[in-house]
Amino acid sequence: MSIQGDAIRLGQFLKLADVVDVGSDVKGLLMGGMVRVNGEVESRRGRQLVPGDEVVVPGDRLRVG
Repeated sequence: MSIQGDAIRLGQFLKLADVVDVGSDVKGLLMGGMVRVNGEVESRRGRQLVPGDEVVVPGDRLRVG
């Protein structure tokens, strides 16, 4: 997925990637420990992602580009 600018927040990225329907759904994924960024469990919706970061959620492996 391509982003404009230097970074995008994790919650915005998951919504744009159609992993969740609405931004509020991100909280459930994060609270359940179901999101990994670059191999580490992430709990912050506002985590800044940069090109090259890898986001893994159940059923999807996504790369920020």
